[in-house]
Amino acid sequence: MLTVALDLPSARVLADQAAIIQDLQFVMDCCKRLLTELARPEEDRDVVVPQALWSSALVAYARCFSKGKRFGLATEDVANLPLHGAVMKFHKWVIGERNKLTAHPADPFAAAKVGAALSLPEQAGRRVEGIAIFSSSQVLVDVIGVRQLGGLASELAKQTAERAQEQQDSVLADAQQLNIDSLYSLPPLRMQPPMAGSAGDAPSAGDAPSAGDAPSAGDAPSAGDAPSAGDAPSAGDAPSAGDAP
Repeated sequence: MLTVALDLPSARVLADQAAIIQDLQFVMDCCKRLLTELARPEEDRDVVVPQALWSSALVAYARCFSKGKRFGLATEDVANLPLHGAVMKFHKWVIGERNKLTAHPADPFAAAKVGAALSLPEQAGRRVEGIAIFSSSQVLVDVIGVRQLGGLASELAKQTAERAQEQQDSVLADAQQLNIDSLYSLPPLRMQPPMAGSAGDAPSAGDAPSAGDAPSAGDAPSAGDAPSAGDAPSAGDAPSAGDAP
């Protein structure tokens, strides 16, 4: 079958929806892999892998809500999900964590602390013996947070896939109105599609993390689980080099 590219407003919307679904699927995959990593004994964990997976999941999730040339998701899409609890609060916390991840801190002391190493107080001739630097590593959320993010991504992917299926019908209708000879004169589209098949093949309930691996609707953020101002990890809670998973 010959396939040619469509440069239509409706096709642009569909392409954006497909990209969002792909990003959300990546978030689910990262969360699923991260749960496997966190299930390992602490002494057997790789220090880099959990942080890399969590950081990647944060960036991919937030990208779905970015504006500009792409349409993106909106906070209303999160509010309309069939989930209970402080879902919006958790969503905003995730976006905030992503912003911290990608921005250089305005205050250098937010990323590292510099201290003076003093001689013991009881020693004669008190003096400064050296300088100590304490780096604050990025916060790695716990298993509950990972499950919540995976569940949120799963619900958003299913919501977007339903819209993409409807949008695909609109694109087909628009394409059928174009001059058929002009379509056949276009160069063939050989690019690998971002999703196998069509919008109907987007992540479904069966593609989402399983009950044992990732969140379901029951694991979605609840009022007691979602990070509050007091619960959200702070710089003091961030794992040190010895504590990092």
